[in-house]
Amino acid sequence: MWMRVPSAQFRRGKGAGNRRALRRLVGARPPGLIAYDGEVPVGWIAVAPREEFVRLQTSRVLAPVEGEGVWSAPCFYVAASHRGRGLNEVLLTAATEWAAANGARSLEGYPNTNRKTRQPAAFVWTGFESTFRRAGFREIARRSPTRPILRRALRPRRAERAVKSRG
Repeated sequence: MWMRVPSAQFRRGKGAGNRRALRRLVGARPPGLIAYDGEVPVGWIAVAPREEFVRLQTSRVLAPVEGEGVWSAPCFYVAASHRGRGLNEVLLTAATEWAAANGARSLEGYPNTNRKTRQPAAFVWTGFESTFRRAGFREIARRSPTRPILRRALRPRRAERAVKSRG
C-alpha cells in the first residue's frame, strides 16, 4: 500500500488498516503477481496502471513521463532463500505479459542503478537497472544519478482482440 497512498494516510492505516485496504484492492483486481516454489510464495511484483501509484505522482525523481496506457512495476520482493537466482527477471517478464494482456501500452520501472558493492535488500526493493535492461526496457528519464525511469513498449493484447473481432 505504501506506493498507493500518501504518507499520512499510510501512517494512519499502519497495520490492520493497510491490510484491509489491500484486501479491498485484491477484491477489485490483483495488485501484482506472486511467484511460488511449489506451494510456497517466494516472490512478488507490484504491477498496475501508473496512476494507481500515488507516490509516483508526487515524486520529483519518479514523476510521470508523458505517455498513454502506462503501467508501473514499482516494487519487488524475493524471499532471502531465493535471491540471486534470477527471480526478479522472471517476475518482471510475467508482469510485462500480464500488463499487456490487460491493455497496457507500456510498462515502467524505477530500479536502482547497479553498484560495485552489494546493497542490502531494503535498498533494492525497486529492482536493478540491469534486470530491466535485459528485459528490453529503455531509459526515458533520469532525474537522479541512481534512479532511472525505464520503459518498455507493449502490444496491448486486449485492444488487438477487439480489432480482430471487428473483422
